[in-house]
Amino acid sequence: MKIMAISDEESKYLWDYYQKEKLDGVELILSSGDLDPDYLSFLATVSSVPVLYVMGNHDDKYFSHPPEGCICIENKIYIHKGIRILGLGGSMRYNNGINQYTEKEMTERIKKLRFKFLINKGFDILLTHSPAYGLNDGKDLPHRGFQVFHSIINQYQPKFFVHGHMHMNYNRQCKRHIQHGSTRIINAYERCLFEYE
Repeated sequence: MKIMAISDEESKYLWDYYQKEKLDGVELILSSGDLDPDYLSFLATVSSVPVLYVMGNHDDKYFSHPPEGCICIENKIYIHKGIRILGLGGSMRYNNGINQYTEKEMTERIKKLRFKFLINKGFDILLTHSPAYGLNDGKDLPHRGFQVFHSIINQYQPKFFVHGHMHMNYNRQCKRHIQHGSTRIINAYERCLFEYE
């Protein structure tokens, strides 16, 4: 299955210069947050495939203007063609933003999902806004990843961990793909295609 992951910056390639064939073969779109809700609605309309999203630290507007035709998977396991996708948006708390969490708050969110992990026998894709601590994250508090993401990746070993928040132009250490055990980590900044086999 061909999946498109998007995050943080609307792709001019897709939005300003849209051509139908650019989405040929894409069966699922995953948004890691911090994108204009109208952009997500546009992609849902022109692609005719599910657009799943979590919220980024700048997505407060989603509460008053949610992306139409898209599916919010915050704190859920969404199953698409047998693929179990866990959604956890937000970033590390660095001011009073709605979509920001302390390490303890994110840990509590995940604890509330334990029963869903059990009945679904884990998950195949972890979709977040922030990276995991020590895995493609930044040194400053706003871009530091969550340690609990590291823990659930190690415990459940999903095939993919898709995150945003780390713009590829921040520094040279910011990678598109890294491997952690059996999990492939993808930075979804702007857009990235990958195959789920």
